[in-house]
Amino acid sequence: MRCLGKVISHPNFTDVSKLDQYIHPITEEAAREVASNLRPDDRREVEEGHGLDATEELLHAARTGMCVYFTVPNGKTAGMAGVGPTGEVWMLCTPAIHEYPITFAREAKRWLEQRNEKLLWNIVDSRNTVHLKLLKFLGFKFLRKFEHGPNNIQFIEFCRVCTRS
Repeated sequence: MRCLGKVISHPNFTDVSKLDQYIHPITEEAAREVASNLRPDDRREVEEGHGLDATEELLHAARTGMCVYFTVPNGKTAGMAGVGPTGEVWMLCTPAIHEYPITFAREAKRWLEQRNEKLLWNIVDSRNTVHLKLLKFLGFKFLRKFEHGPNNIQFIEFCRVCTRS
């Protein structure tokens, strides 16, 4: 995915055949669903924080096939996620995550724990409080704050080191 400037395509991608009822191999239809229903904070992060078009980025990610999408128990599409070639993890969500927050957070954690990368990292808009809370739950550590993007928005760098052998 070019989202945040990178293209996803590397050998550490999760085997999507092992996913379950809430985590699915990406489809263009799912990417369009996420793009048309993004949480306002997620859209703002991509568009204001990075200067990118969220819809274009999600459709590009779907075309690469190197990401997944999440659903919640009522069948709604909850978001998309992927990991770039150097471990840059990303996720963009719809308001459906708020309907089943515990299920969504647990599934996101399960997906991350299936990853093979030794280090996952990226940056997050400091105004995106829902993602900050999710990142903390997922075991990420916050490293530093800095201004980023065309609008000099404050972002926070985060990372998670894999401890499994």
